[in-house]
Amino acid sequence: MLIAHSIADLRQALAPYRRPAFVPTMGNLHEGHIALVRQARPLGDVTVASIFVNRLQFLPHEDFDSYPRTWDADCAQLQAAGCDVLFAPREADLYPQPQTFKVHPDPQLADMLEGHFRPGFFVGVSTVVMKLFACVLGQTGGTAVFGKKDYQQLMVIRHMVQQFALPIDVVAGETQRAADGLALSSRNGYLSLQERQEAVALSQALGQLAQQWLSRPDARAGLEAQALDALRARNWAPDYLTVRRRADLLPATDADAAGTLVALGAARLGTTRLIDNLEF
Repeated sequence: MLIAHSIADLRQALAPYRRPAFVPTMGNLHEGHIALVRQARPLGDVTVASIFVNRLQFLPHEDFDSYPRTWDADCAQLQAAGCDVLFAPREADLYPQPQTFKVHPDPQLADMLEGHFRPGFFVGVSTVVMKLFACVLGQTGGTAVFGKKDYQQLMVIRHMVQQFALPIDVVAGETQRAADGLALSSRNGYLSLQERQEAVALSQALGQLAQQWLSRPDARAGLEAQALDALRARNWAPDYLTVRRRADLLPATDADAAGTLVALGAARLGTTRLIDNLEF
């Protein structure tokens, strides 16, 4: 596996190839990331991953400085999964000047849910992804693989690619889960043993919300509030548990059929904020 730190070295490494398949990450990799790399491999003639902890998408009170950085383990996992090129820029490589030009996604999509509770988050995400696309895929186009666990992020990136007419196919990877159903996440490492045992309650709450939405149409108006109260009773601090349309993430209505919906949730357990979703 070739490791490139500068944009110039990356472009030189990719020059012989016509269609890279790209998996952007912030490192601290787990099986969810590695599944995306495996999914990417047959989609291009060279498999590229990136590791970059993007300061722009962290709010001032969030965990940028303490975000886990596990370089040696990450490299070993990527190499074992068949990654050909790792782009690991330093902050000065990717942002040699203050990033004053930024990508502002459509507020109708980006200012709800995660964007409401983490203002500016999707500006930071869109800006760094656009820049990574320019570095990795800017010469040839190609494929980029993103996980469905970050459901709203996937939608924002897809809309950005479409509106800027980028020659990039955005492919979704299914959420990878532990045996008990907890969605794999780098932030799971923050959980204590007791919190880890409790953490599966978020995915269970989403499953119950989805099941009740389908089986109790007469009670839909109160289901989200009941789900929030049930998590609070277990000492969670939920931001949202909600049923939305997959197409645009607007609130679901009685006219929306099964197979077009997604239940999304974000909640804090102790000091760790977890997100998850379930299509149904």
